[in-house]
Amino acid sequence: MTTGAPPPIRPARPRRSGPLRFLPLGIAAWLVLEIWLLTVVAGATSGFVVFLLLVGGLVLGSAVIKRAGRRAFRKLSEAVQQQQSGVTPARETRGGGALTMLGGLLIILPGLISDALGLILLVPPVQKALGKYAERTFERKVREATPGGLGDAYQQARMHKPDGKVVQGEVIRDDESPMRGPRPDDPQLPH
Repeated sequence: MTTGAPPPIRPARPRRSGPLRFLPLGIAAWLVLEIWLLTVVAGATSGFVVFLLLVGGLVLGSAVIKRAGRRAFRKLSEAVQQQQSGVTPARETRGGGALTMLGGLLIILPGLISDALGLILLVPPVQKALGKYAERTFERKVREATPGGLGDAYQQARMHKPDGKVVQGEVIRDDESPMRGPRPDDPQLPH
């Protein structure tokens, strides 16, 4: 039995870009490769050696992340102290803190390929090159951003009120109270 109503229209899902389409397949292949490599190493040496490699990666990666976190916190506290004292803090030139933390995280992940990538990310020239590349890519993406993005919405919100202040408030309507009678200052509706 039909009701005559058209079937519901599902909104079209946006298509993923090329690299994002194959991301799940790439992650699955990477995991299979990591497991295969660990079994090869275990067959060549012993399972205990693989266990020591995995525990060593966990300890080393934790130490790297802890050190990078402490360095980032120290730089932040120094910048806040300089700002409070009235000195303009010097602009940091590609500290590589995020790449160091990413390298530590890759070392923590179980697997020899992720350990190798994490160790490569800890090398300062590699960090510098990747930092420059990421900065250029980010600046290019910002320049190419289409209208209607987050930055555009922020600018439009500021246009309505030039100083950008938001006043919190609440509207309370008294006219719907049944106990309230007409007041002399109430507007009169035409009859």
